Amino acid sequence: MKKLKLPQSKRKDVGSTPQRHFSVAKLAYMAFLCITMSLVFSQPAFAATDVWSKSKEIMQDVYTQIMAISTIAAIVTASVALLLMNFSRSGRTVDESRAWLKRICITWAILNGLGFIMAYVTPLFAGGQWTG
Repeated sequence: MKKLKLPQSKRKDVGSTPQRHFSVAKLAYMAFLCITMSLVFSQPAFAATDVWSKSKEIMQDVYTQIMAISTIAAIVTASVALLLMNFSRSGRTVDESRAWLKRICITWAILNGLGFIMAYVTPLFAGGQWTG
């Protein structure tokens, strides 16, 4: 068999590094992008309200959502417990349904009680002083 010789690529300057070519348009576009993105990501340092009033609004919103979900869940589970209590032939199922109904009512009353405390009692102690 005969060995084939492949032609080797010839370099002009073996010891020198190749010159890099930067386009002026690419540099201008990159500078524009950097400036634009820095303006986009910098947020203004002012706020309409302070941290405490904003956190109070957030907590009230979260509590309102929890109460809406818990009320719906309490109604559904209480209706299932009542159906089991009324249409079951087993005394054990009736007793368990009655116990679950009691737990549901107590839990729902406690959640509503927390809302009452936060809405009506907490403002009486505003600033660490009794204002009632």
